[in-house]
Amino acid sequence: MQGIGIIGCGNISTAYLTLAPLFKGLEVRAVADMNADAAQSQAAKFAVRAETVEGLLAADDIHIIVNLTIPDAHFQVTRSILQAGKHAYSEKPIVLTQAEGEELRSLAAAKNLRVGSAPDTFLGGAHQAARASLDAGQIGDVVAGTAHVMNHGMEHWHPNPDFFFLPGAGPMLDIGPYYVTNLIQLLGPVARVGALTSTPAKTRTILSEPRKGEEMPVKTPTNIHALLEFQSGATITLSTSWDVWAHRHGHMELYGTTGSMFLPDPNWFSGEVEVVDADGNAEMLTTDAHPFGVPNQENNGAAKANYRTAGLADMAAAMNEARPHRCSLELALHAVDVMTSVLKAGDTGEMITLSTTCARPEPLTAEAAQALLK
Repeated sequence: MQGIGIIGCGNISTAYLTLAPLFKGLEVRAVADMNADAAQSQAAKFAVRAETVEGLLAADDIHIIVNLTIPDAHFQVTRSILQAGKHAYSEKPIVLTQAEGEELRSLAAAKNLRVGSAPDTFLGGAHQAARASLDAGQIGDVVAGTAHVMNHGMEHWHPNPDFFFLPGAGPMLDIGPYYVTNLIQLLGPVARVGALTSTPAKTRTILSEPRKGEEMPVKTPTNIHALLEFQSGATITLSTSWDVWAHRHGHMELYGTTGSMFLPDPNWFSGEVEVVDADGNAEMLTTDAHPFGVPNQENNGAAKANYRTAGLADMAAAMNEARPHRCSLELALHAVDVMTSVLKAGDTGEMITLSTTCARPEPLTAEAAQALLK
């Protein structure tokens, strides 16, 4: 049993604390936050102990620490976890620069420690069904595709949305990881990128309670349209924007030499996957036969599958089995390279060749997923 600690008791911590008990080999034992009241509140709600950050880093019964701080703090907190001799698992994006990523890679290697990172939604039943179909050649070789994540931002619902509009966030680095990571697991690594980016509104008004009416600055692009060229030769148009009131684009579409595939929102584990062959015949792939495709929550009136912490559970199991974990540091750093290179391409107007690569993570079969669950 791996003793789990959490640093950062904001909104996302509730998902981890709620869902971790679904999985074997994990026991959340303590939480910490710079805001002691936040840690005490979550500790009381989920029957774990509250620690200071320093106390959690030093705790003998904690083996893996989950970093749920804001993106700008991810690198420093993950580094402190590794320096304390603990394995680390971070929310996305794991770092904001490649230099930070390489420092974590070197530190983890020197101390023989594991580092993992969200998102783990690509382990969901829908995305694994798509992966199996692509690997079987059902639509031939993927030559092109589109991916769209577009709405009007977080200020409408989040109680403290400021950090979403600062460097290290924005739609590319906040929501983009779900799309980019899923594309990498489906198609392999990216070779180069180009982009157009803009920041139409320099300030935004918070519309959610308790800070309704407050103005906040916008210091990162919120309208990003990118072109990704994969090492396989596939070219994907990726649009991430918080300046769109409504649209009719699908979440993700892939176009192959013998057919097309329509995929659901990679921010969730479930959804419909449709394949259309060269003759126009459509087939809905079976996705709920996979344990991580079975709906377990309702979101905006729709049944959804949410198994966040699956990546953490896979990392814990991989440590016991002496195998690579799927939500790996290499995968996370390549995704960060893709996204930060997109933002750089938007600044410079140039195509950017990536400096990193990674292997596709191993598929997660239904049997392997079931083995992670209690």
